[in-house]
Amino acid sequence: MRKKLLGYYDYTVILTYCGMLSGFCGILQAIGGNYWTAAFCLMAAGICDMFDGAVAATKMRNTEEKNFGIQIDSLSDLVSFGILPGIFVYLISGRSIVAGFAASFFALCALIRLAYFNVMEEERQKQTAEKRKSYLGVPVTTIAVLLPVVYLLYDCSLWKRSICFPVLLVLVGTGFLLPVKIKKPGMIGKIGILILGIFEVLGMLLFMGWDAV
Repeated sequence: MRKKLLGYYDYTVILTYCGMLSGFCGILQAIGGNYWTAAFCLMAAGICDMFDGAVAATKMRNTEEKNFGIQIDSLSDLVSFGILPGIFVYLISGRSIVAGFAASFFALCALIRLAYFNVMEEERQKQTAEKRKSYLGVPVTTIAVLLPVVYLLYDCSLWKRSICFPVLLVLVGTGFLLPVKIKKPGMIGKIGILILGIFEVLGMLLFMGWDAV
Protein backbone atom coordinates (compact mmCIF):
# COMPACT_ATOMS: atom_id res chain seq x y z
CA MET A 1 0.00 0.00 0.00
CA ARG A 2 1.48 3.32 -1.10
CA LYS A 3 1.51 6.30 1.21
CA LYS A 4 -0.43 9.39 0.21
CA LEU A 5 2.41 11.57 1.47
CA LEU A 6 6.02 10.85 2.38
CA GLY A 7 6.91 11.02 6.04
CA TYR A 8 4.93 10.59 9.25
CA TYR A 9 2.18 12.81 10.60
CA ASP A 10 0.95 11.26 13.84
CA TYR A 11 1.04 13.00 17.21
CA THR A 12 4.59 11.79 17.98
CA VAL A 13 6.13 14.27 15.53
CA ILE A 14 3.74 17.22 15.87
CA LEU A 15 5.88 19.03 18.46
CA THR A 16 8.97 18.55 16.29
CA TYR A 17 7.19 20.06 13.30
CA CYS A 18 5.88 22.92 15.45
CA GLY A 19 9.38 23.57 16.74
CA MET A 20 10.79 23.80 13.22
CA LEU A 21 7.99 26.16 12.14
CA SER A 22 8.61 28.31 15.20
CA GLY A 23 12.30 28.47 14.34
CA PHE A 24 11.57 29.42 10.74
CA CYS A 25 9.15 32.13 11.88
CA GLY A 26 11.93 33.39 14.14
CA ILE A 27 14.23 33.69 11.12
CA LEU A 28 11.60 35.75 9.28
CA GLN A 29 11.13 37.98 12.33
CA ALA A 30 14.87 38.54 12.71
CA ILE A 31 15.15 39.50 9.04
CA GLY A 32 12.33 41.99 9.62
CA GLY A 33 14.18 43.48 12.60
CA ASN A 34 11.68 42.15 15.15
CA TYR A 35 14.30 40.75 17.47
CA TRP A 36 12.11 40.24 20.51
CA THR A 37 9.60 38.26 18.49
CA ALA A 38 12.48 36.24 17.06
CA ALA A 39 13.72 35.55 20.59
CA PHE A 40 10.25 34.37 21.59
CA CYS A 41 10.17 32.04 18.59
CA LEU A 42 13.55 30.65 19.62
CA MET A 43 12.31 29.96 23.14
CA ALA A 44 9.08 28.41 21.82
CA ALA A 45 11.15 26.07 19.63
CA GLY A 46 13.17 25.14 22.70
CA ILE A 47 10.00 24.23 24.61
CA CYS A 48 8.80 22.06 21.72
CA ASP A 49 12.15 20.28 21.59
CA MET A 50 12.15 19.75 25.35
CA PHE A 51 9.00 17.66 25.30
CA ASP A 52 8.85 16.09 21.84
CA GLY A 53 10.88 13.08 22.93
CA ALA A 54 8.59 12.43 25.89
CA VAL A 55 5.55 12.61 23.63
CA ALA A 56 7.12 10.25 21.07
CA ALA A 57 7.94 7.75 23.81
CA THR A 58 4.24 7.27 24.58
CA LYS A 59 3.74 5.29 21.36
CA MET A 60 5.20 1.97 20.32
CA ARG A 61 7.13 2.76 17.13
CA ASN A 62 8.83 0.49 14.64
CA THR A 63 12.48 0.93 13.64
CA GLU A 64 11.63 3.07 10.64
CA GLU A 65 9.52 5.43 12.74
CA LYS A 66 12.25 5.73 15.37
CA ASN A 67 14.92 6.47 12.77
CA PHE A 68 12.66 9.05 11.16
CA GLY A 69 12.17 10.64 14.58
CA ILE A 70 15.92 10.89 15.12
CA GLN A 71 16.52 12.48 11.72
CA ILE A 72 13.59 14.90 11.77
CA ASP A 73 14.40 16.07 15.29
CA SER A 74 17.96 16.99 14.36
CA LEU A 75 16.93 18.64 11.10
CA SER A 76 14.42 20.73 13.02
CA ASP A 77 17.06 21.58 15.61
CA LEU A 78 19.44 22.77 12.91
CA VAL A 79 16.88 25.30 11.70
CA SER A 80 15.82 26.48 15.15
CA PHE A 81 19.07 26.34 17.12
CA GLY A 82 21.66 26.60 14.36
CA ILE A 83 20.39 28.84 11.58
CA LEU A 84 18.04 31.11 13.56
CA PRO A 85 20.63 32.17 16.18
CA GLY A 86 23.24 32.67 13.45
CA ILE A 87 21.01 34.96 11.41
CA PHE A 88 19.82 36.75 14.56
CA VAL A 89 23.37 37.55 15.67
CA TYR A 90 24.59 38.49 12.18
CA LEU A 91 21.79 41.01 11.70
CA ILE A 92 21.76 42.51 15.19
CA SER A 93 25.55 42.91 15.08
CA GLY A 94 25.40 45.14 12.02
CA ARG A 95 26.23 42.43 9.48
CA SER A 96 29.92 42.75 10.31
CA ILE A 97 32.60 40.34 9.15
CA VAL A 98 33.18 39.21 12.74
CA ALA A 99 29.47 38.50 13.22
CA GLY A 100 29.33 36.68 9.89
CA PHE A 101 32.27 34.48 10.86
CA ALA A 102 30.79 33.74 14.29
CA ALA A 103 27.37 32.92 12.81
CA SER A 104 28.91 30.63 10.16
CA PHE A 105 31.10 28.91 12.74
CA PHE A 106 28.15 28.41 15.05
CA ALA A 107 25.91 26.96 12.34
CA LEU A 108 28.67 24.57 11.24
CA CYS A 109 29.29 23.39 14.80
CA ALA A 110 25.55 22.79 15.25
CA LEU A 111 25.45 20.80 12.00
CA ILE A 112 28.40 18.62 13.02
CA ARG A 113 27.03 18.12 16.54
CA LEU A 114 23.61 17.07 15.31
CA ALA A 115 24.90 14.74 12.59
CA TYR A 116 27.25 13.05 15.05
CA PHE A 117 24.41 12.68 17.55
CA ASN A 118 22.25 10.99 14.90
CA VAL A 119 24.94 8.44 14.12
CA MET A 120 25.60 7.67 17.79
CA GLU A 121 21.90 7.53 18.67
CA GLU A 122 21.09 5.04 15.92
CA GLU A 123 23.94 2.81 17.10
CA ARG A 124 22.84 3.16 20.72
CA GLN A 125 19.26 2.16 19.92
CA LYS A 126 20.51 -0.99 18.18
CA GLN A 127 22.19 -2.05 21.41
CA THR A 128 19.68 -1.01 24.05
CA ALA A 129 16.08 0.13 24.49
CA GLU A 130 16.94 2.25 27.53
CA LYS A 131 16.39 6.00 27.43
CA ARG A 132 19.43 8.20 26.95
CA LYS A 133 20.78 9.46 30.27
CA SER A 134 23.50 11.86 29.09
CA TYR A 135 24.82 13.78 26.10
CA LEU A 136 28.30 14.32 24.72
CA GLY A 137 28.87 18.01 24.17
CA VAL A 138 26.65 20.95 24.96
CA PRO A 139 23.10 20.38 23.59
CA VAL A 140 22.21 22.76 20.76
CA THR A 141 19.05 23.80 22.62
CA THR A 142 21.25 25.63 25.15
CA ILE A 143 21.25 28.64 22.84
CA ALA A 144 17.46 28.94 23.28
CA VAL A 145 18.11 29.92 26.91
CA LEU A 146 21.34 31.91 26.57
CA LEU A 147 20.64 34.10 23.54
CA PRO A 148 17.42 35.66 24.94
CA VAL A 149 19.23 36.41 28.21
CA VAL A 150 22.10 38.14 26.39
CA TYR A 151 19.64 40.07 24.22
CA LEU A 152 17.70 41.19 27.30
CA LEU A 153 20.89 42.50 28.91
CA TYR A 154 21.93 44.15 25.65
CA ASP A 155 18.56 45.78 25.01
CA CYS A 156 18.47 47.10 28.57
CA SER A 157 21.93 48.62 28.00
CA LEU A 158 23.51 46.49 30.70
CA TRP A 159 25.80 45.16 27.95
CA LYS A 160 26.19 47.98 25.46
CA ARG A 161 28.45 46.42 22.83
CA SER A 162 27.05 44.05 20.21
CA ILE A 163 30.30 42.05 20.21
CA CYS A 164 28.75 40.04 23.06
CA PHE A 165 26.59 38.19 20.50
CA PRO A 166 29.41 36.84 18.28
CA VAL A 167 31.39 35.92 21.40
CA LEU A 168 28.38 33.98 22.70
CA LEU A 169 28.05 32.03 19.45
CA VAL A 170 31.74 31.13 19.32
CA LEU A 171 31.76 29.92 22.93
CA VAL A 172 28.54 27.92 22.65
CA GLY A 173 29.47 26.56 19.22
CA THR A 174 32.78 25.32 20.60
CA GLY A 175 30.87 23.69 23.44
CA PHE A 176 28.83 21.72 20.89
CA LEU A 177 31.95 19.85 19.81
CA LEU A 178 33.69 19.28 23.13
CA PRO A 179 33.43 15.60 24.24
CA VAL A 180 32.12 16.54 27.67
CA LYS A 181 29.45 14.29 29.16
CA ILE A 182 26.39 16.27 30.28
CA LYS A 183 23.56 14.64 32.18
CA LYS A 184 20.21 14.77 30.42
CA PRO A 185 17.76 16.86 32.47
CA GLY A 186 14.88 15.01 34.07
CA MET A 187 11.44 16.43 34.74
CA ILE A 188 12.73 18.63 37.58
CA GLY A 189 15.45 19.98 35.31
CA LYS A 190 12.95 20.70 32.56
CA ILE A 191 10.70 22.51 35.00
CA GLY A 192 13.69 24.57 36.12
CA ILE A 193 14.43 25.52 32.51
CA LEU A 194 10.79 26.49 32.01
CA ILE A 195 10.90 28.68 35.12
CA LEU A 196 14.04 30.35 33.80
CA GLY A 197 12.25 30.99 30.52
CA ILE A 198 9.32 32.54 32.39
CA PHE A 199 11.72 34.85 34.22
CA GLU A 200 13.22 35.83 30.87
CA VAL A 201 9.78 36.75 29.56
CA LEU A 202 8.92 38.65 32.74
CA GLY A 203 12.23 40.47 32.53
CA MET A 204 11.45 41.51 28.98
CA LEU A 205 7.99 42.75 29.97
CA LEU A 206 9.41 44.60 32.98
CA PHE A 207 12.17 46.42 31.15
CA MET A 208 10.68 46.79 27.69
CA GLY A 209 6.93 47.00 28.34
CA TRP A 210 4.09 45.13 26.68
CA ASP A 211 4.80 46.85 23.34
CA ALA A 212 7.92 44.70 23.00
CA VAL A 213 5.83 41.55 22.60
